Amino acid sequence: MSEKTILVWFRKDLRIHDNEILIEASRKADFIIPLYCFDERQFQLTRFNTLKTGSFRAQFLIESVADLKKSMKDLGGDLLIAKGKPEEIIPYLVEKYKVSEVYHHREVASEETIISEKVETELWKQKINLKHFIGHTLYNKEDLPFPIKDIPDIFTTFRKKIERESAVKPCFDKVQIINLPKDFETSEVPALIDLGFTEVLHKDTRAVMDYKGGETAGKCRLQSYFWKTDRLKNYKITRNGLIGADYSSKFSAWLSLGCLSPRGIYWEIKKYEKERIANESTYWLYIELLWRDYFRFMFKKHGSKFFLKNGFKVSPPEECENQLELFEKWKTGQTGVPFIDANMREVNASGYMSNRGRQNVASFLVKDLKVNWLLGAAYFEEKLIDYCPSSNWGNWAYVAGVGNDPRDNRYFNVMKQAKEYDPQGEYVRLWVPELSRIPGVKVHEPWNILVHQLEEYQVRLGVNYPFPITQLEYSNK
Repeated sequence: MSEKTILVWFRKDLRIHDNEILIEASRKADFIIPLYCFDERQFQLTRFNTLKTGSFRAQFLIESVADLKKSMKDLGGDLLIAKGKPEEIIPYLVEKYKVSEVYHHREVASEETIISEKVETELWKQKINLKHFIGHTLYNKEDLPFPIKDIPDIFTTFRKKIERESAVKPCFDKVQIINLPKDFETSEVPALIDLGFTEVLHKDTRAVMDYKGGETAGKCRLQSYFWKTDRLKNYKITRNGLIGADYSSKFSAWLSLGCLSPRGIYWEIKKYEKERIANESTYWLYIELLWRDYFRFMFKKHGSKFFLKNGFKVSPPEECENQLELFEKWKTGQTGVPFIDANMREVNASGYMSNRGRQNVASFLVKDLKVNWLLGAAYFEEKLIDYCPSSNWGNWAYVAGVGNDPRDNRYFNVMKQAKEYDPQGEYVRLWVPELSRIPGVKVHEPWNILVHQLEEYQVRLGVNYPFPITQLEYSNK
């Protein structure tokens, strides 16, 4: 009897725990070829002249792949790392290793699904099957109480029916051993320079935390947030914070690459509720995971509409004429509105921004500056270390009023938000050092400070810090 070899194509599932394709391949095959492709298209410019992957996320990805390779070696296997297009690399490996079948987790965003289709087309020429698995959500589509086409376009409706009629499945067991073919080739983890990055990556000491990619680091973060610091019990109270590592879980970066399993987090919540406490905070972290599911299912339902100006509504938001000028000031943190500038400078310097900050800068760009929301979403795609297509574009469409929001006129009053969530101005002073001498809440509105006082604070509006670019009424008495 001939031996069976299965190629396991890793994409955004960079873990060995709760990974169905690894379990299934180990059951069905004599040999496994674990593969990760650094696809060159993921490091190119978009139509908005932004990078698809910036340096912070690229480094996090490199670390995550390196960690997966180490985990594979610990199981007696290895990870084959290739650079190029999967639709070219995978058929070559299928022929070289006499592969019987290829396994991968299904994606939902258009670019990722197109690549899957290209791989599938090439494999069919070799009479090889590309088997699709689902492993990025709490609930599989088969668990939903409605077909994809009938999923409610309002999250609350979706949530209530899910909570009544669906259940989260247990995690898959961890694979115990990886058997490689005898002639399995060696490969190395690339560095940033190998992916086309020329600048040196500097990690800002002001960043909320030092993100380290990989399943090992992700599980350490989960253990720390839940069990060592016991922060989960206060999550709902602290989640709108701005400074420090523990005001929120910070799981999103590891979830975005599948280093952490959403189901794994869910069952850890349940364990925490049993052993420590069950309250609004533990429930709210589950809700955040459910939002991730929801946006993925919405992408499945509405497809590429999330990448259109009008989303799945009739018309797009109103736009101004000087788009690129305003966009440039927004993305570089030079709007003259301190709370906005602080958030944008944080993401530029660290690859991370709080959820509260994201909502405010997005609303400001779309509603106050009237800039095409697609530009903002594309910029986040480049900068965010935790970028996920469905969550990013889904949330931007939500704020722009062309996505999943029953309110078409959702608007964030930036000044009100700034004073509520940064009442002493500590966050602004951290990221906008030009204003660091302005005390207390006054730092949010430097245009309302008398000129002689501004001079005492070493601030000159229009010289070392800009006047606000919005139609805010400000005085410079």
